[in-house]
This record gives sequence, structure tokens and C-alpha cells, in this order.
Amino acid sequence: MALVSEHIEVDTRDRILEVAERLFRQIGYQKTTVGDIAKELRMSPANVYRFFESKKAIHQAVARSLMGEVELEAQRIVARPGPVLPRFRELLITINRMNTERYVGDNKLHEMVEIAMQEDWAVCVTHMECIAGMIGQMIAQGVVSGEFEAPDLQLAALCSCTAMMRFFHPQMIAQCATKPGPTIDQMIDFVIAGLSPRH
Repeated sequence: MALVSEHIEVDTRDRILEVAERLFRQIGYQKTTVGDIAKELRMSPANVYRFFESKKAIHQAVARSLMGEVELEAQRIVARPGPVLPRFRELLITINRMNTERYVGDNKLHEMVEIAMQEDWAVCVTHMECIAGMIGQMIAQGVVSGEFEAPDLQLAALCSCTAMMRFFHPQMIAQCATKPGPTIDQMIDFVIAGLSPRH
């Protein structure tokens, strides 16, 4: 019986997040109230507060879920067998593509990301650390295969992430879209050149 009740709780929590994300996309994070979310779900605001203590907690969970989708796809590329170089390129392009699709073309969702950067910084830091960790894993694979040379793996991962920031960070993707600069392929070539064996 407890399992059934637990399953219903998880299902309700997921539905709240699903509706919240849809409303954030449609009318914007600032304009969406817990009352709006509750109304869509045909439940009372008090019931929503049983699962999330505040609108900010809902926002954090939605942001975490969107970031989690990127992390999952990145992990799939890292875990796949085969030569590292094409997978490394695919990893960096995929992170850029997913962040662009999720946040940049969608002004309402972009607003949500800006608020996440200001108010829920810990959620963003966790995501960035996760992405840097996966880039580090892939560089480590490249060192083992002889495709990369990186005496300090952590530093190599941080430098690679920093170099790719205008292609990873939603606000920078949006701001740099019309400004002169290297293409993503040129930037990846530059990062790979920095990781290539010296001999």
C-alpha cells in the first residue's frame, strides 16, 4: 500500500513540474503563480505546496530537469565505445545544440534561465561541474587511447569548458549569436589542438 501511495506522490510531483514548465514557456516564469499551476492541475495551491515549499523550489526542479536532459545525453556519448576524437566533438556540439534548443529560441524559458543564474546559482554550479566532469572523463579516455595528451586532467577539462563557454552558456549563446567570433567547429578544432600529443 505504501508503494502505491509513493508512486502516486511521485506521479503528482512529475505532473506539477510538467505543467509548471509548460506555463513558464507560455506566460513566463515571473507571471506564473502557484495558483495558475494548481488551477491547470485541478488541485488547490495548498496541495501543490505539499510537494514544493515555494514557487522557487518548483523553478529549481524544472531547471534541474532541463539540465538533467543535457547531462543524460552527454553521458550517453561519453559511455559509448569507439574513437574519442569524433565522440569528443559530438559531445561539445550536443551540449551547444541542446542548450540552444532549450533556452535561446524561447524567450520565456530564457528568462527562467536568467533567474536560475541569479537565484538558484547552486543548481547551475552543479550542472557545470557535471558537464566539466564528463568532458574530463572523455579527455581521460583520449589520453588512454593516445589521442590526447593532458598531464593535468582536471585543468584540461576546466580549460576546455572555459574555451567553449560562449557555446555552452545560454546567455552567452544568445548574446554572441550575431557577434563576430569563431564558429563552434573552429573552437572545437582549437580545443582539440591544445589536447593533441606534442610528438
